[in-house]
Amino acid sequence: MDTTLFFWGFVFSTVGLGFSIYGRKQKAAVPLVCGVALMVFPYFVSDAVLLVSIGVVLTAIPYFVRI
Repeated sequence: MDTTLFFWGFVFSTVGLGFSIYGRKQKAAVPLVCGVALMVFPYFVSDAVLLVSIGVVLTAIPYFVRI
């Protein structure tokens, strides 16, 4: 296992946990879905650049999409 993938996976999973807790408490679907996606997607991505790019996009979605 690559240390870089482990580190970025941990960072994005932690952010995803925060988004999912916030989305559940506020009953907001976008942060909740993005939070769950941030926690799950590092298991399926094996390239560091792709991991960071997908993580940044998923982290930015709740900021730009307000439903």
